[in-house]
Amino acid sequence: MENPSQYIHSKLSEQDLTYEEPLRPSKLEDFQGQGQILERLDVFIQAAKKREEVLRHALFCGPPGLGKTTLGNILSKEMGTNIIVTSGPILEKPSDLAGILTNLQKGDILFIDEIHRLNRAIEEYLYPAMENFILDLIIDSGPHARSVQVKLNPFTLVGATTKQGLISSPLRSRFGLTFRLDYYKAEVLQQIILRSASILKTKMSANAALEVAKRSRGTPRVANNLFRWVRDFAQIKSNGEICENLVHKATKMLAIDELGLDEIDKKILIIIMDDYNGGPVGLNTLAVALGEAASTLEEVYEPFLIKQGLLKRTLRGREATAKAYSHLNKKM
Repeated sequence: MENPSQYIHSKLSEQDLTYEEPLRPSKLEDFQGQGQILERLDVFIQAAKKREEVLRHALFCGPPGLGKTTLGNILSKEMGTNIIVTSGPILEKPSDLAGILTNLQKGDILFIDEIHRLNRAIEEYLYPAMENFILDLIIDSGPHARSVQVKLNPFTLVGATTKQGLISSPLRSRFGLTFRLDYYKAEVLQQIILRSASILKTKMSANAALEVAKRSRGTPRVANNLFRWVRDFAQIKSNGEICENLVHKATKMLAIDELGLDEIDKKILIIIMDDYNGGPVGLNTLAVALGEAASTLEEVYEPFLIKQGLLKRTLRGREATAKAYSHLNKKM
């Protein structure tokens, strides 16, 4: 029987009400993890405030779900300015970008998610806008075409990308600072989950939060989604309180083990072990055997398996490691 004092109790504060659904922190001090990045951002923000200048353009890189959009919103809150959020694929024509830029007020933040997917023609319009806060527009066409310069209010462009290498060099060089977000440790995710439990008025033990954290693939978004599932499970199958044993039952129903591997992860490893003697096996062959697209395997599943030391990429193909055999209780 767990000690009731281990459970986390709290009431929703007025500040948290607007963030009940997304569960996102609104201040640097509330953001968990990424310590070095937070220190740099604090200096970045305080220096701009002291000089009464707008923030320099910033680029956030890293896998999905680590907090790039959240940090963009925090920059806006800390500077007391508005944030306009869009994404690379949405901006199809230069006029789409022009409409946004001309409506920005001084100090506003333009947040472009998946900025590596920007149309190259639109990038050309961004260069003078980022450097000199000027927008060069072409009016009319053919022999009547003429260029008009529109002066913009000083603004901050914040880009987010999961594939930094796909951003063109001219665009990448125009960002004053680049921040690389990394996966979170289980102890940090535990604090994030406890905060979410506090916001959603859910009783949850610290040990239970750690068990959820261990299964969250080092990603806050996955942690919060998994916590919501455990919360639903506790409400239906128990009295609503979340303990360590209940987390085991809830995640077992989802076929998620203690390392965070789901059914597809395990199936990938088992196919390599049982059907191809541990590998090496080509990506396309593995994709056909699994019934998934090769790009899905390469971008969604493989990074986590490689990070956990369960899979190796070699010139000849994918191989299961000794750790993978041990984890799945199989003999090499």
